[in-house]
Amino acid sequence: MKLLTGNDLVSGAVTWWTGNGWSIHVEDAADVGEQGEAILHAEEGARRVNAPYIIDALPTENGPRPAHIKDRIRALGPTVRTDLTLKPADPAAGDWII
Repeated sequence: MKLLTGNDLVSGAVTWWTGNGWSIHVEDAADVGEQGEAILHAEEGARRVNAPYIIDALPTENGPRPAHIKDRIRALGPTVRTDLTLKPADPAAGDWII
């Protein structure tokens, strides 16, 4: 599974391609598969996102989860306090850290 991620041009927030737009929630991310590079270039050219790139992800029952620790931290937030994660009510949020 491949995801497209980048940063919002206005707020700097981490964003995830949903298939028809961008979301700050990794759970909304869509698998870009073979079309990843084409989508990346189109979105970068449209100036909707800064520094987009494609990452590997794992499908889960709660939506995709980034395969690499760097992108898990980008998706879920700080690793020092689980109450500061993007979705602190998600009981599995801490499972993806470390």
